[in-house]
Amino acid sequence: MNLPRTSDLRQDDTHRLIPTKYIGQGESVLARLTADDANLDHLLELEGATNDRLLGEAGLLPGISVHELVFGISYAHIVNAAFTHAHPSGSRFNLSDRGAWYAAFALRTAQAEVAFHKTHELQEIDWQEQEVTTYADYLADFRAEFHDIREDKLFANCLDPASYASSQTLARDLLKQGSVGIVYPSVRHNGGTCLVCFRPALVINVRKGLTVTLVFKGTILSGTTVE
Repeated sequence: MNLPRTSDLRQDDTHRLIPTKYIGQGESVLARLTADDANLDHLLELEGATNDRLLGEAGLLPGISVHELVFGISYAHIVNAAFTHAHPSGSRFNLSDRGAWYAAFALRTAQAEVAFHKTHELQEIDWQEQEVTTYADYLADFRAEFHDIREDKLFANCLDPASYASSQTLARDLLKQGSVGIVYPSVRHNGGTCLVCFRPALVINVRKGLTVTLVFKGTILSGTTVE
């Protein structure tokens, strides 16, 4: 099995954009539904049974061990959510049973990545109205040996803009080999660089950055603001 070369990555201020609607502040939104403590307990129990991050932190997810997740650090819930809330069909370098931390070296690249996926989502439902989506930019630093497929023709099929088949196979094999993640060229922003980290503990110094707002008219991106 051919494996990519590794690079000693020392990269600060990587960017991960997360829709603000998914970001909790420690208190469940269910608390707004009732002032009765008993009723709230039942609602929180229901939330816990259906929240993959809480299930993962309780050691109840098959794809990731509770011992891999992080606790007692700033934004631990944000990091853990990336690894426990996998897309049902997976993403470029992860399958459906285990998420990963995706980030871009530049904010512009992160914007291009999320704009592409939001556009695809709107196209699937043939959206015709204005859509405004706000993202929080989470910065993180990395200090580790990452597999590197930049300028490597052997892994060009892992950058297929229309298919994740080859890239998910590579990710599965690298994960079994103990890889910490992959550095790769952005598929959605020419000249941009992205990384995917497979290990929660290696997502370090997480902090909140700017707020990015994307405005769509139907399925067309019509404006971007950063503040």
